[in-house]
Amino acid sequence: MNIPMAVECKAINKRHSHFQLQDVDLSIEQGTVMGLVGPNGAGKSTILRIIMGLQKPDSGSLKVLGHSMPDDQIAAKRRIGFVAEDMRLYESETIGFHMDFIKSIFDTWDQDYAATLLRRFDLIKDQKIKGLSHGQRVKATLMLALARRPQLLVFDEPTTGLDPAVRKEVLDEMMNSLQDETRSILFSSHNTLDIEQISDYITFIYDGRIIESKDKESFLDSWRRLRLVNIDNKPLPDLPNIKQIQQSGRLCAVTVNDYDDSTADQFTKAGLTVENIEHLTLEEIFICNVQYAKELKNSRINS
Repeated sequence: MNIPMAVECKAINKRHSHFQLQDVDLSIEQGTVMGLVGPNGAGKSTILRIIMGLQKPDSGSLKVLGHSMPDDQIAAKRRIGFVAEDMRLYESETIGFHMDFIKSIFDTWDQDYAATLLRRFDLIKDQKIKGLSHGQRVKATLMLALARRPQLLVFDEPTTGLDPAVRKEVLDEMMNSLQDETRSILFSSHNTLDIEQISDYITFIYDGRIIESKDKESFLDSWRRLRLVNIDNKPLPDLPNIKQIQQSGRLCAVTVNDYDDSTADQFTKAGLTVENIEHLTLEEIFICNVQYAKELKNSRINS
């Protein structure tokens, strides 16, 4: 059975003066949440701008909700809701003004849902934007996007700078929006806790390249850290899935992906004692992935 795709990026490239997005393949199934994780400057916002039709890739192909981009971007944008931490609303106008403004543009505006979101977010329709806190502004922007009932929600670092209570409100409402199983979310962040909480699929990006992408459970299940004792200082087995080695005297910690039971057996056969095998958090997996990618990049530069 063919699964409908909300986003299909194939071999996307985009060059800037000091940065290059390279051969990005990214697919998002309808009804799912994709978390895009990377350090600042990795290329997350560039990918989102291309998906939104705000930038044209130098090469590659892109479809959003079945529409080819950027040629058919007008039709696609009517079905996309966008929220970013630094979005600007009209300071001198009220929340109600913005609601009426969005309603005049989009015929999918759901007035009852907007009123429900106002209550959930403790927002006052007649309050002016300039009097809102940072958290209230983010919630107002989210309300304006959700009440349009878009098919694809694109969030660019929406929880940056929010206190824990407001962040939970924002994340909970993002998840509530998925009750319609055809709706999809693309969510970029460097906060792995938020990504781990709501994402079905996770993509790690570093230096303009996707370094790993799969469903969340596979990420969490396939990575391990092996705590080893190497009494005789024997050489470690040369395994392709070793991502990090930390040694301190006779003790050694080896981080691997694509783990199965045969991995530990390889170290035992090499004369090492396996003391413990640990699961990794998503943050640890992300850091290890980035460090490994950085080492590969440096080795290419120095070779």
